[in-house]
Amino acid sequence: MSSTIERQTDNADNGSAEISRFMVAGLGNPGRSHRLNRHNLGFMVLDEFAARHGIKMTKVQSQALIGSGKIDNRSVIPVKPMTYMNLSGRAIGTLCRYYRIRLTNLMVIYDEIDLPFGEIRIRASGGSGGHNGMNSIIQELGREFPRIRIGVGRPTGRMEPADHVLQNFSKLEGEAVAGILDRAVDALEMYLTDGVNAAMNTFNRNVDE
Repeated sequence: MSSTIERQTDNADNGSAEISRFMVAGLGNPGRSHRLNRHNLGFMVLDEFAARHGIKMTKVQSQALIGSGKIDNRSVIPVKPMTYMNLSGRAIGTLCRYYRIRLTNLMVIYDEIDLPFGEIRIRASGGSGGHNGMNSIIQELGREFPRIRIGVGRPTGRMEPADHVLQNFSKLEGEAVAGILDRAVDALEMYLTDGVNAAMNTFNRNVDE
């Protein structure tokens, strides 16, 4: 997308209207051994978003890596919790309260085992679907925040779902990941500029449509 994101500094005391401040949180597990796991798609999307717009995610706050940018007139705080997946809500909840983020202005991005590989689904609110990171966030903040789910598919054979998501993408899947990340970042940008309904109407389609 062509929108320009400018780096800026922002904190809870700068007088900015909370309605124009957004937080985008990608879920994953820290550490090099998890970097390319299916379960780290949320981290991958945040990395692509930051790279596309020159946002440095080097600040450590409340057990998370965060950055700061601006899209149109909206302040954007990208967040990668460093708590491991099951405690994602600890970091995100603390940061939402500190930066006074409205729940409608919190977008969470994560992998979804119940969607076919590569499919993107955006929802304005809802449950966790059994995702441990989402369970943790809902326990902290409730259900009324939007989310981008990216399909990783279910395992074949007798592999447990937990083992499936903690493995790296297959070679064939890996060849498609770059395009999936691009599309997910496009969806995130549309949410930021045009709202969740516009993003849902545009991106909630099968990958082959």
